[in-house]
This record gives sequence, structure tokens and C-alpha cells, in this order.
Amino acid sequence: MDLLNPEVLPAGHCWPSLGMRALEAGIVSLSVPPSISRDSAMVNEPRGNSGPGAPGAHWEGSSCGIESSKDSLRGSSPGLDPERRERLREKMKRKMESGDKWFSLEFFPPRMAQGAVNLIAMFDQMGAGGPLFIDVTWRPTQDPGSDKETSSMTIASTAVNYCGLETMLHMTCLCQSREAITGHLRKARRLGLKNVLALRGDPPGEQWEEEEGEFSHATDLVKHIRREFGDYFDICVAGYPKGHPDAVSFEDDLKHLKEKVTAGADFIITQLFFEADTFFLFVKACSDIGITCPILPGIFLIQASPALGSQCPPQAPGGRCAPHLLGLQTKELHLPHPGLGRVPQRPLGKAPREELLKMWGEQLSSEKSVFDIFVCYLSGEPNQNGHPVTCLPWNDEPLAAETSLMKEELLRVNQRGVLTINSQPRVNGEPSSDPVVGWGPSGGYVFQKAYLEFFTSRETVGALLRVLKKYELRVNYHIVDVKGENITNAPELQPNAVTWGIFPGREIIQPTVVDPVSFMFWKDEAFALWVERWGKLYDEKSPSRRIIQHIHDNYFLVNLVDNEFPLDSCLWQVLEDTLELLNRPTSE
Repeated sequence: MDLLNPEVLPAGHCWPSLGMRALEAGIVSLSVPPSISRDSAMVNEPRGNSGPGAPGAHWEGSSCGIESSKDSLRGSSPGLDPERRERLREKMKRKMESGDKWFSLEFFPPRMAQGAVNLIAMFDQMGAGGPLFIDVTWRPTQDPGSDKETSSMTIASTAVNYCGLETMLHMTCLCQSREAITGHLRKARRLGLKNVLALRGDPPGEQWEEEEGEFSHATDLVKHIRREFGDYFDICVAGYPKGHPDAVSFEDDLKHLKEKVTAGADFIITQLFFEADTFFLFVKACSDIGITCPILPGIFLIQASPALGSQCPPQAPGGRCAPHLLGLQTKELHLPHPGLGRVPQRPLGKAPREELLKMWGEQLSSEKSVFDIFVCYLSGEPNQNGHPVTCLPWNDEPLAAETSLMKEELLRVNQRGVLTINSQPRVNGEPSSDPVVGWGPSGGYVFQKAYLEFFTSRETVGALLRVLKKYELRVNYHIVDVKGENITNAPELQPNAVTWGIFPGREIIQPTVVDPVSFMFWKDEAFALWVERWGKLYDEKSPSRRIIQHIHDNYFLVNLVDNEFPLDSCLWQVLEDTLELLNRPTSE
């Protein structure tokens, strides 16, 4: 293969465990610049908070802005406070009394160990963004109280003890014994966790019935925590601005919420809502029945609704509101405007095996069968068995609106074995209010460099490298295989800004960069998803399993950035030339 004299990085970047990694690498001071690769703004994924309607516009004067200088890429962990002199509820009270703006973040634990490493590595920069606290969700299907790298308990305790972040651990009580719950709480206390979000959890099925003597409601869990642990934990509970789906009525659900607060809850985080009035009415209804604790609006940042940002409440009556951003899960966490990563995918773990087989093929006959699945995902057309493909192992949500800007090009290259998992079109000074590519405060202008990330064969990479000789000054590339052979022309491994915005009265906001270091972290999980999420659907010795394993072992993960954002993207021509060269007779 003609490598064009690129810099080839050594294989590695693997850590034996979170605990050892944190101790040996010094997680408190580790700073890894953010990477574009996992950006939910990419076309094959829904845009996150940097999409249309991002709530950053409503946090004027908050501490969550990101600097546009080089210092913003370095980050620094907040100082550790092992004695935890100020409780979370006291921090909230102080913020509300002073009128300061603040926010908090919620994260899904990753599915795989490498994803956990990536998440922890990014906590350093998230701390620099200034969240009042973060919380980590509780996944009953992932052994959440264990010592596994991906467990909720491990992620939360690492955030506290190695990253210095005020952290709250979710905990559900349904279908768990009192002894198990008490054990989890004792472990949380032993690990230095002092905040708990007490939840009921999802029933196992429609026929579920309450078990006598066990916990059936979040109120039971709150009472248990206070009875067994006194005032050690600050306790949060969930509120439902339109009432819980299982509640008899909105009024009845408010009574249950008051019971949770009376039992010992210190504050409330609401479930997702879409209109500010819904939240305001909920706050008033709570006040009317005597609920006086802080109520935080839960906001899940999605790209589909251009008006979402203006609908999310910037503040609430009595200064009792600060946004709590729901459902962040990282493959690679980006730190965008303002101080928070573009929000990623929801977990795919609950999709049953049978459903995934219907989407991704109960039997694969060749690599072309895999290409066809990618094409169906992009086109919206059903697969050969008549089933729609609504997700892929790397993309758990429907396509973003940006897809329409280059759908034909994406379909064309995927049909020929360039399997895209992230992409964005070039944008040159579009209004921040644009319904497809806009984001951030009103009255601004947004910019993007064209970007592609994809898997492709070794043969295609060989042709691609020959074509890229003509674009050496214009296109930056990173090409890596599962073993860690990395081919790049990135100068001195420096990050490359690919998304930025200019807004009235503000510094330039630079939410997303392509970063070679983070790309190497991401590649481990990106390749593993072939086998762990797709390959394991099939019997170990089946032809389908062998096809997926072959792709895992032999394909490369590639990202390309076209730096000439004022011009039409050259990336499609690069790929067309590559595929044409690949198909030429060898005698030419």
C-alpha cells in the first residue's frame, strides 16, 4: 500500500481497567481534546444540543460557556474535595439565592469498557464547563451495582473520586430485594457517593403485580434511604409535568410527588417535556399543594424540533429552575457550546435479538448483504425481507435533517462499500435559525467543514490514499484498522475545528473538533460494535458471523475533513475517484 509518507502511529491506547487506568494515567489531570467522530450532529445520527434550538442561547451569563482559545482544549479538573464540605442541596440553595445561572448533566453508562474509558477521559473537560453536578443512570440489565468498568456504580464513583465532579447516582427499586438495595446504598456510601436519584424503575411486563414486603414505588425507596442512612444522602426524585403514565390523574400524581418530598426528597428533576408552559404550570401546581423544594427541568436535547431551544425554559418562578440535560451517552464526548458535548445516542440495549435480526439480516450471504443494510438505513426503504432498518450498531436514532442535503451521495457510496457512520455537510455562514443546519443563539451565523466517517476495505483504502495525494493540503484524514495501524496527515496530531458559530455579543463558539487522539480511543469501540452488537446475533460458526468477523478484522475506520468550507465539498469527488480507481483493470 502506498502510504504517502504519512505518520504511522503505534498500536495501543488500551487500558486494563478503569481503576488502573485512572491511577496510572492520572485521570485527574488527563485532558483529551474532544473528537468529532461520535458527534450526534453527524448526518447518520440525530443532532444533539448543537442542533437547531440548542438551549445555549438561554443561558446568558452562565458559567457554561466554552472559550474559543487554545486553552479551551486543555481543560482542567476541578479540585477534589474529599470532605465534601458543602452538600449538593446547599450548593443549589446558594446558587438560587445569588441568582447565578447553572446547569447539570445526565449520562448513560457506555455499553463497553472502551466507551467507559472514553467517558472518564472526557470528564476532565466537562468539569471545566462548570456543571453543578452530573448524574449517572441505573441500568438493571448492565449489573449497575457491580465493579465492572461499565457499571453505573463504577462510572459514578470514578467521576467523584478521580475527576472531582459532584455526582448523583440513579437507583431503581422495582424487582430488587431490600437487602440488595441496602447493599447498593452501602457500597455507594463507601465509595464516597452522597447523592441519589430515587426511582421506581420500569415494571418487567404488563402483568407485573406489586410484591408484598418489597418496594413498589419511589416513595418506598426514599423512606428506606432516610430510615437506614439518615441524612447522609441528598435525595432527588422524578417529577412528571404531565403526570406519570400510570397515574389515575395529574392531580393524583402530584399527591404522590408530594409524598416523595415529605418522605425526605431534597429536590425534583422533571421528565422530558417540550413546551415551557408545561413546565411553568407544573411548578405552579407543585407550589399550590405545598411542594417548595427546587424543581429542575429535564431537557433531552434533540435535533428534530427547530423550535425546541425557545421552548425550553430559561428560568422558572422563584428562581427554582436550572436545566438538567438528560440522556447523554458517549462514544466520544464532545464539548460544544456552551460547555457541554453534542448529545449522543440513546442505548440500543433494550432492542430484542429478534428485532435486530429482522433489521440486520437473519442470514448474511456476503459483504454486499451488509452494504444493503446501510443503504436501507439511509434510504428508509425496507430490507430484502420487508423490514425497515431504523438503527445500526453505531447509530441508534432516526436520521438527522441534514441527511437530506447529501442523501443521494451517501446512498451512492454505501452501495459500493463505503459504510458511513457519521457525516456532515459543509455550511458557510447560514443563519443560526436555519431549520436544518442552524444552532445556537438567534441572530448568528454557523459554519461547518464537510466531514465523513466510514468503514471500508483495505483495497479501497489503498486506492483512497492514491487519490488523496491530489488533495493533500485540502483534506485531512485519519485511517486506522482494528490493530491500531494509524495513517494520518494531521499536522503534529493537532485538533481540527469543523463546526463553529458567530453570534451577537459573543466570542466565536467552537463546539466540535476532529482530534487524532480521541479518534484512537473511539476506534476500539467502533470496531468492537461489529462483533458485540451485530456479529453475536449469529451462531459462532455460521457464515453470517464469519462475514461480520471478516469486516471487523480487515476493514479500516476512516475520517475525512474538507478544510475548504467556502467551496462545494470535494469529499464526494474523492470517493468517486477512489471507487473508479479501484475498479480499473490492473493493466492500466
